[in-house]
Amino acid sequence: MPHNPIKIPLYQPYFSGLEKTYVNECLDSLWIAKGPFISRFEARFAQYLGAEHATTICNGTAALHLALLALGVGPGDEVIVPTLTYIASVNVIAHVGATPVFADSLPDTWQLDPDDVRRRINSRTRAVMAVHLYGLPCDMEQLAGICEENGLMLVEDCAESFGASFHGRPTGTFGDAAAFSFFGNKTITTGEGGMVVTRDAEAYRKVCHLKGQGVSPVGEYWHDVLGFNFRMNNLSAAVGLAQLEIADEILERKRRIAEWYHARLCDLPMQLHSEPVGAKHSFWMVSALAFDRSTRDALRVHLRCAGIETRPTFHPAHTMPVFRTAERFPVAESIGERGLNLPSYAALDEELVEQICSSIREFYGGLTEAFLLHHVAAAD
Repeated sequence: MPHNPIKIPLYQPYFSGLEKTYVNECLDSLWIAKGPFISRFEARFAQYLGAEHATTICNGTAALHLALLALGVGPGDEVIVPTLTYIASVNVIAHVGATPVFADSLPDTWQLDPDDVRRRINSRTRAVMAVHLYGLPCDMEQLAGICEENGLMLVEDCAESFGASFHGRPTGTFGDAAAFSFFGNKTITTGEGGMVVTRDAEAYRKVCHLKGQGVSPVGEYWHDVLGFNFRMNNLSAAVGLAQLEIADEILERKRRIAEWYHARLCDLPMQLHSEPVGAKHSFWMVSALAFDRSTRDALRVHLRCAGIETRPTFHPAHTMPVFRTAERFPVAESIGERGLNLPSYAALDEELVEQICSSIREFYGGLTEAFLLHHVAAAD
């Protein structure tokens, strides 16, 4: 990729609330590791989602790891997971000793294909992991039904879907447990951080127990299980609480940004990631599909030369060396080869989106008419 200076980044955090005030409060009180912002953030997050239990974790991957452990997933178990996902979704399955079983995605939503999930259930299947990719919810009605019919647990990877909902119900409230991420490029951020949400009181107790080195509640510095140091600190929680207080503003801005993109690019021969009936996209990332990999890569180079940062969609996990399999997943592979994420941060204004879209239109305007006609006909 060219090394021109980036003028419009892919993502940056949006701070318009009490972030500095709350952090300074931590510094003035000297409560920077433990402290009251942790419980305040947890309570407010659970209230925002309408969830029964929520506990802070040091990052989203650790949150997903603890969610699996708390539900008893381990050696000998299989967990069905989309191959089209960030690698953390798959890594944690292997880290708890279980086996990831890949499933393909739906071509219109890019989300986990319920029919493919059904085909992969066997006597070793313990859970299904629904990954709400790029902020669009999976078909939770079908996936929840499949899990109920087959006695399976449903785990939600909500790292990218804060603010999304399915038929009015927030992601993270469908499964036995869910994990959120608050990394610096997420819709709300704590810098690094995560949250486990669950309706299961015993799973919640286990997560809280495991994240703090397995310290016993009945003995000082007595550790009765093999635990982890997966706690969130008070400084991060302070930022998270301030972000949560302006979450609706952030989500509203991101939806407006997505609408600007759709209005300006809808007539081009590229497919924008949109929301089907009943699903509410959080538009963590505004994403699109080009004709093919070479067109996607050329478009990214063109935008990079204009100082506009993008990134490719995830490589399917089954193509990674550690998880490689000869089985083909045609939909996931196609999206992984053709997709890209466009600048999606909440502070983008209409003028900047217009600049991005003008550069995209300039790229397509430079393609030959015969090339465009051929690919438009193929797409139809």
